[in-house]
Amino acid sequence: MIKGFSKLSKSKKIDWIIERYFNGNDDAKLVLQQYWNTNEKLQQLHDEFIENTITNYYLPYGVAPNFLINGINYTIPMVIEESSVVAAASKAAKFWLDRGGFKAEVLSTTKVGQVHFTYSGNSETLFDSFESIKSIIISDAKPITKNMEARGGGILDIQLKDKTVLMANYYQLHCTFETLDAMGANFINSCLEQFAKTLKREVGCSLDGDLNITMSILSNYVPECIVRASVTCKVEDLNEDPNITAEDFATKFVQAVKIAEVEPYRAVTHNKGIMNGIDAVILATGNDFRAIEAGAHAYAAKDGQYSSLTHASVEDGIFKFWIDIPLALGTVGGLTRLHPLVKFSLQLLGNPSAKDLMKVVAVAGLAQNFAALRSLTTTGIQQGHMKMHLMNILNQVEANDSEKSTLLDYFKDKTVSHSAVIQEINKLRN
Repeated sequence: MIKGFSKLSKSKKIDWIIERYFNGNDDAKLVLQQYWNTNEKLQQLHDEFIENTITNYYLPYGVAPNFLINGINYTIPMVIEESSVVAAASKAAKFWLDRGGFKAEVLSTTKVGQVHFTYSGNSETLFDSFESIKSIIISDAKPITKNMEARGGGILDIQLKDKTVLMANYYQLHCTFETLDAMGANFINSCLEQFAKTLKREVGCSLDGDLNITMSILSNYVPECIVRASVTCKVEDLNEDPNITAEDFATKFVQAVKIAEVEPYRAVTHNKGIMNGIDAVILATGNDFRAIEAGAHAYAAKDGQYSSLTHASVEDGIFKFWIDIPLALGTVGGLTRLHPLVKFSLQLLGNPSAKDLMKVVAVAGLAQNFAALRSLTTTGIQQGHMKMHLMNILNQVEANDSEKSTLLDYFKDKTVSHSAVIQEINKLRN
């Protein structure tokens, strides 16, 4: 137990950690220090993003070129540690570049927040009272919504919902918002807290039962903030693999997607692959990948069973592959004005609006899924993935440059596995 840890200086925090958990070993301290930024101003900026910072945790920042989206060519930034993700996205982008590229459209941008409360009195009386003060609730929030409204956003609606069938005395204000280029979390939460104050003040004191606010918080489930990305082409133009016909590939591909639609065990891994692409762009652009993950997986289960986020069909000789996914993103606020690499990412993408970023992110997920399914239904997933993983294995065994060069050449036409790499490195060293 330590008291006042947050008040210690950065160096004192590190000293305490090294002494308590590393027996005072200075090598452990050097591990932390080697990731500090030599630019003191930039390091201070990173230190102030969160609390109790002691160093930076680096992830690779890569780019995937050749993404043709709605006629515009993009190079997409991706931050991820998993081998083959960037390569797979790039390969899918190049494949579709000559087949018309990706199409993407934002279907809706509504975001949700809720005031959760309990009320022990008559439901009908509560609803009558709410209708009479709804306009007051909106009016009281004007100081918060004024700037957002000036840009064309703001509160869309506030509904009172009876949830007592789920939990005794449970009600909620279900509120919808348009936040434009901002993700809007702070804006929405500020509005909700004001809604709660007005509800308690105007209604709580005049009813026949107790009204108590439990909490006011935005929801990361945004089934009305949806973007659709798709690709289409003639079946005969679909495949480049000489070992399988275009028709057979299309059949297997569609079947693979349908399996993910009906089998949750497959759907989870299927959607995880989609999120490889999506999360990588989310991180690069300074958005909240945890919120996006939670919302996407909830959406995948919206019909009562967890299912695929992507869909595929072949009709009249035309192959179509698409995704509908909720993405509540922002291009202003948060880290977008603070983190230099987030600024770089947004500039790389042409300083997109939130809607344009939604399109790019959805396309990245669709491309990732296409690349994975293409491998699964033809060569198998391990051939490409393990070749990308080869360098990680070589680094684990501390291979030198000569050993890396020899083994990269050796495994060009061979199956990569951890045991096979270890066997060959031992041969070289012996």
